[in-house]
Amino acid sequence: MNRQSIMIRIGSALVAGTALLAPGIASAKVTVLGWPGGSEETALRAAVDTYNKNATDADKVELLFFNREGFYDKLQADMAAGSDAFDINLVATYSIGRYAPYMESIDLGPDAAKVFGDAVLKTMQFNGKQYGVPTDLSLHFMYYRKDLIDALMKDDAARAKYAEIAKQALGKDLQPKDPDSWTWDDWAATALYFSKQANGDSPVRYGTVLQMKNLLFNMMVFQSLPRSYGGDWMDKDGNVTIDSAAYKTGLELYKKLYDAGASPKDSLSYEYAETNAAFASGQAATALQWNAAAAELTSKEKSPAVAEVTGIVAPPAGPNGRADHIHGLGLGLNKSAKNKEGATKFLKWLASEEAALAYARAGGSPALSPEVVAKIAAERPDLVKLGEFAGKYGYVMTGATSANALPVYELQAKEFTGYWSGQQSVDEALSKTKVGMQELFKK
Repeated sequence: MNRQSIMIRIGSALVAGTALLAPGIASAKVTVLGWPGGSEETALRAAVDTYNKNATDADKVELLFFNREGFYDKLQADMAAGSDAFDINLVATYSIGRYAPYMESIDLGPDAAKVFGDAVLKTMQFNGKQYGVPTDLSLHFMYYRKDLIDALMKDDAARAKYAEIAKQALGKDLQPKDPDSWTWDDWAATALYFSKQANGDSPVRYGTVLQMKNLLFNMMVFQSLPRSYGGDWMDKDGNVTIDSAAYKTGLELYKKLYDAGASPKDSLSYEYAETNAAFASGQAATALQWNAAAAELTSKEKSPAVAEVTGIVAPPAGPNGRADHIHGLGLGLNKSAKNKEGATKFLKWLASEEAALAYARAGGSPALSPEVVAKIAAERPDLVKLGEFAGKYGYVMTGATSANALPVYELQAKEFTGYWSGQQSVDEALSKTKVGMQELFKK
């Protein structure tokens, strides 16, 4: 039995098993397979609750979730097998090409463009057809402690210590500055200054929180660093360029900070949730993290230790300026859906202003038109920044929307984490990644 057949059987069994275990799933009129964990799940549950209050029994929606790890392989396996365990499934900008053969395009109606704008709707399009409702736009914010930075800027002795650490660790003459003007070197110097291991006088234990787990999504967080140094996956002729000075610089900077104790020692197991928890604890000065975390990290109820002192700026700049990875998450129609009529009705509602605002108020991150986001700007100022940063700094790596984009990220996660954990050299990591990417792009 080949690997694909095995994956199809395993994936189908997982969906079937989940459906059997989850109360009410078997009788659901419209079943939505959503993105598990984090703000996306919370927001989707809230939106579904709003929808179900006015829906007939025949149109009510029930939710189903996989684990995040291995999510996309399980989803593809089930869709390829023609599973009807769900009517609506997650789709992302980087996976539309992979799942489009198993989905049906949808017409969201003219009002959808008024809610999201044409550019955002295009993040859910493939070959000119609409395959999903863009529920979340994802990019990264640099979160930082305003109180710590303000104190540093005002203290001459602290500024001198900062300059000493920067010179010793980075070999550069640097002074503290406004985070909105940071280069990656400025961020690194700040991370070292606010680390107990590098500076015994630091008021917090860590200068930053690095997401270094062998997980494809962590590569999306990391890659804006090499991108700002001119890095890309491929050149215009299709040659893989991952073994570049830009990527080497980014990888080495992460390892320097990790080895120096600027990030917790268990960062090699960190992803979204662990990063949020570490920053919210009040013991980290900065964190490069998904924009979805803003609603939690600035909430007095959820993050009382840092809510009122958390600042947000775009990622730092490299020689090529700032860069911010961007992609869209959304929901679309499974070609094998049992209830296509009910599913289509829910998807059209999900593209309405009512649904988008409910989703945003529950912590989701939809990219809304200026007219719509203005109605929630006071509650969710991060959504205003979301649109601003996407327009100014957003990018997609060359090849990152191909059918093999996710395997490429997985390959990078394996090899880069291998370097960060000391299992191989940076040159070995980049060489293996290049060879693997060349093979993947041939398929």
